[in-house]
Amino acid sequence: MKVVPSGAALGAEVQGVDLAAPLDSATVEQIKAAWDAHLVLVFRGQQMSDPDLLAFSRNFGELDPPGPNPYGVTFLPEFPEINVISNVKDAENRPIGNLGAGEAVWHADMTYIETPPKAAILHALEIPVGQGDTYFANMVAAYEDLPADLKAAIEGRSAIHDAAHNSAGMLRKGYEEISDPRQTPGAHHPLVRQDPATGRRALFLGRRPHAYVPGLEPAESDALLDRLWAHATQPKYTWAHQWRPGDLLMWQNLWILHRRDGFEETARRILHRTQIKGDEAIVA
Repeated sequence: MKVVPSGAALGAEVQGVDLAAPLDSATVEQIKAAWDAHLVLVFRGQQMSDPDLLAFSRNFGELDPPGPNPYGVTFLPEFPEINVISNVKDAENRPIGNLGAGEAVWHADMTYIETPPKAAILHALEIPVGQGDTYFANMVAAYEDLPADLKAAIEGRSAIHDAAHNSAGMLRKGYEEISDPRQTPGAHHPLVRQDPATGRRALFLGRRPHAYVPGLEPAESDALLDRLWAHATQPKYTWAHQWRPGDLLMWQNLWILHRRDGFEETARRILHRTQIKGDEAIVA
């Protein structure tokens, strides 16, 4: 196994591992160490079935079912722990997956619940090469570099993480649009989270649209969040992944943000995704 760092603020390629085969404990520990160091890992050219994807994912913790989607359906009833990310429609013109072809804004996954998933794993089955790149941002590095006044302004403060919309801005089934951000449904999390094991701290932002900082007037909340997001998504904290068929990408959800470029509606894009259940509260 060889780990090749991206040279950016996060991300590395892991070479020499067939993820469709059972992994011994030493290899799993090597992957975990690389993952902790780089936060996002990519494995190229992985030919994996859905059972293979599930078996690999379980090396890293208990699997968490996908969050609700705008269609209110389970895309793979035979594998309910797998989510389908796709713009493709079936013969009856029904979506076979979530998020469509549009851009997905900067976000962390499912932070609108009290214990968000700690990681996600995404396997590319069909990809429009050169489109739909995915970007990642290192929230540990972003917090460390915060200007002193901004670090002081967010100390002890929390934010509401919107549960009503997905990362493509689509309203989830069972929710209504609201105009006052103070009424945003979703979990309240500290703006800065700390790893109880290592003591490292990171920004914990979730998703910018519809977010609100309790205790502030909406205009004050917007101004503070806009400064945080402008700082945290600077290119120096980010890395871009250009997809190829067979790529498997895994990221540590609680330490990063990610987003996706849009792509042509007529292009086919199908990825299967698992997520690792969170096992800790978000603490300041």
